[in-house]
Amino acid sequence: MAPQQNIGAGAEAELPEYAGHYQLESRLGSGGMGVVHLARSASGMKLAVKVVHAEFARDPEFRGRFRQEVAAARQVSGAFTASVVDADPEAGRPWMATLFIPGPTLSDQVKRNGAMDPAQLRRLMAGLAEALRDIHRVGVVHRDLKPSNVLLAEDGPKVIDFGISRPKDSELRTETGKLIGTPPFMAPEQFRRPREVGPAADVFALGSVMVHAATGRGPFDSDSPYVVAYQVVHDEPDLTDVPEDLAPLVLRCLAKEPEDRPTPDELMRELRSVAASYDTQAFIPAQRPGGASKPEPRVEEPERRRIGRLSRPTALRAGALGLAVVGALVAAQLAAGEGGAPRSAARTPSADFGAWGATPVSGASTPHCSYGAGRLVCAQPGVVFALDPSDGHLLWRHTVARTPRSGPPVVSGGRVQPSLDKGRRLEALDPASGRAAWQRDLPAYSGLTRAGDMLLVTGADGKVSGVDSASGTTKWNRRIPGQSVPYFATFTDDPLAYTASPSDDGAGTRVTAVDPGTGHVRWEAELKGSLRVVGAGDGSVSFLSVDAVYGHTTSVVRYTPATGATRRVTLTVPLEQVHATARGNLVHLMSTGGSLVVVDMDARRQLWSLETGVIRGSTPVSDGRHVYITTPDGRLLAADLRSGKLLGQTPPRLDANSGQVVAALPEPVVDGRHVYATAPDGTVFAVDARQPSAW
Repeated sequence: MAPQQNIGAGAEAELPEYAGHYQLESRLGSGGMGVVHLARSASGMKLAVKVVHAEFARDPEFRGRFRQEVAAARQVSGAFTASVVDADPEAGRPWMATLFIPGPTLSDQVKRNGAMDPAQLRRLMAGLAEALRDIHRVGVVHRDLKPSNVLLAEDGPKVIDFGISRPKDSELRTETGKLIGTPPFMAPEQFRRPREVGPAADVFALGSVMVHAATGRGPFDSDSPYVVAYQVVHDEPDLTDVPEDLAPLVLRCLAKEPEDRPTPDELMRELRSVAASYDTQAFIPAQRPGGASKPEPRVEEPERRRIGRLSRPTALRAGALGLAVVGALVAAQLAAGEGGAPRSAARTPSADFGAWGATPVSGASTPHCSYGAGRLVCAQPGVVFALDPSDGHLLWRHTVARTPRSGPPVVSGGRVQPSLDKGRRLEALDPASGRAAWQRDLPAYSGLTRAGDMLLVTGADGKVSGVDSASGTTKWNRRIPGQSVPYFATFTDDPLAYTASPSDDGAGTRVTAVDPGTGHVRWEAELKGSLRVVGAGDGSVSFLSVDAVYGHTTSVVRYTPATGATRRVTLTVPLEQVHATARGNLVHLMSTGGSLVVVDMDARRQLWSLETGVIRGSTPVSDGRHVYITTPDGRLLAADLRSGKLLGQTPPRLDANSGQVVAALPEPVVDGRHVYATAPDGTVFAVDARQPSAW
């Protein structure tokens, strides 16, 4: 920030010459609460000295806030903040001196030079994540991270101005009706629950800052702060022109609910290039003598690698012959045009099923897959395709729009639904050929969920339509009582669709169960705590109970609507950013940082907890014997369901794009005794679920 001469009229033009024993040389800038000056210590060290405006110096409440700013700044001084050298909050004009950091603010930099390039953005995001990690580690929430509070120094960004920060456990609360912050960079909870703002609000602000750095505007843009406030709480962010490799991570930062945002540690880890291996190896049993054979050489797409028990020369000769035959078949299918030439029927995996790996379409991204209609249906940006689950053979492919994807295509009503993400068009494909069975244009909608043979479409106005998956016909359209804009969760072992809305203060959650075929409410309940539905079956529904302030999962809850009984099991340690599923009486949880936890609701206790060593895992999936997760580097991990022992893992599958961040890791797909997974190099692969130690 360039020094300015002391200019202007009024009291602030007659600036003091000293703050303590520091001589003030020139003005660096001015804000609503004070003026920042360039100063020098007795040894000649350059300092930035903030002197409080005279009018605020007479306000006891403001002095209290300034004392807190000094305390917070002293706590978090580090590599990515400005170190406090001295301060006197009790002086006639309270002041604080920090090391002077040469360099423009991010706000000034973008005004002068425009949007940053992708490499600069990546370094900026990593630096801000490190700063937030240090800030949060000492128990402080900044609450006003914005471009003008970020200095761009030669050695990285520095976060400044802790004027409205709060310790997590502070007794100094925001006054009723008073919002503190800068609207374009405030999180939804700062408008809805200003007394309960936690560290996740700073992560939301980081996402907004990154959009500003990438585009010159915010993700919610309006001249009116009131319009911006509404957009922050209700609208989706505008990420146009944010680089593709960062947009998914920025979108996660801008999640409406605090518990859905990544932590600073997770941001830092994901912004690094993904390592080829992790210390998870220490948990894996030693390989059998002879081990697994080395990967075969990569060939032109589509690729199929069959991992068998043959001797290496025999395997290579057989593999070469098989690849030649399959390549010819696939080439013939692709030459047939859109949809490909269907095979007469998908083969069922045989008794001698062997592991396989295939790169059927592209090595540029991680496929998302599900199982249905006797085949694997998968998607990558711009394409949906089907594979034979017995050997990975490409059955067909179908071109779709290149939109961000949060999950796989699914089979519903005997049709393949290419995407359950938001848009304006619904489409269904014939699972045998991949050709379009029906298409429909719809008004903009905010939610789409498969529920058995129906699609539940939540409109922007909150109304829900039930669309028949087989025909595309709308069967019903209505509002769900007590749910303003319902988002549904459905589960294989339960016929109903569930929507849950926590209260603004997190004290309770309204849960509604809906019949997908009619839209009628089957039951509704008001349950204690801020809850998220993660499973249903055997007459009960499972929830995660989430701390309303910090977003940590603290317990697992089971509700039985027939009796009204509620059972709650408290976790040994609160977990961050949890993905969970339920099967029978067991609930499986995977958290950021690598903790895999299983809770036994019948026994009312946490069954086990395993530190997997991964930086981030997918939603866990169980087949009743093992729990499976996938990792960012393309591995599939298996743990014993009863003991929690990590039994095995597949090798990493990385490529040049592995440094990119994906919005959601694909879940493993379990079908009988086979497990299917995908990797960043575009591979879809299958392994035998019975022997994870042999993977």
